[in-house]
Amino acid sequence: MAQQTDSTATAALPESGRRRDSGGRDESGGGGADGGRGAGRASARRWAALLALLVGLFLVDELPPYLRFDPAKARINLDPQVPWHYAVLVAHIAFGSIALVTVVLQLWPGLRRTRPRVHRLSGRLYVYAGALPCAVTALVIMPLMPEWRGDIGIALQALLWIATTVAGTVAARRHRWAEHRRWMLRSFALAAGVLWGRAMVDVMVHTGAPVPLDYLFEVARWLGWMVNLVLVQLWLDRKPRRRLPVPA
Repeated sequence: MAQQTDSTATAALPESGRRRDSGGRDESGGGGADGGRGAGRASARRWAALLALLVGLFLVDELPPYLRFDPAKARINLDPQVPWHYAVLVAHIAFGSIALVTVVLQLWPGLRRTRPRVHRLSGRLYVYAGALPCAVTALVIMPLMPEWRGDIGIALQALLWIATTVAGTVAARRHRWAEHRRWMLRSFALAAGVLWGRAMVDVMVHTGAPVPLDYLFEVARWLGWMVNLVLVQLWLDRKPRRRLPVPA
């Protein structure tokens, strides 16, 4: 993000639950909290690794037709009356690829603590070279599409993506780190919506499911980001709000 995504703060232990070791440092009164945090970090690493795998598979499938800048290989129908249609499409795909890769970096457990510069740089790339230009180019491309296949869902996703990303960036500039973190997690959910939408279409097409293609595209372009956004919001509502440390 523009400044930095904040990781979960470590809850302070009550004085009665602490003791001093031989070096005068605080130790917790038991290993339960550390064990819980360790299990949570392991779970977060597994989810981040799954996300990285999905992003990698998506990019391997999506990028090759556009690497030679050949309009004939485009996966959508181009408007012959708009000579810049293909250029905007390639830019949209490039910005989207940056957004997905930087989402993985932003969500990777411990990166903020161990590599704060990488975290900050990937956050700025996500906002200014990924999310915002990708969403804007999606809105530019949408009216040029000859078939209406989920275009309203794409437009709403793009508008929400811009709104959540801007809200998270503004919160960071005002040093409201907890608010920043919540908005950016919503932004990440919208960014990753394309993964589930594409997976749904590919599975249905390759298995020969008797579903009309127009209907399939309509459902996929709504369901992918909506499911992500609902899951993230449920997770945020269940997590206790804790004061986060100010980033270095």
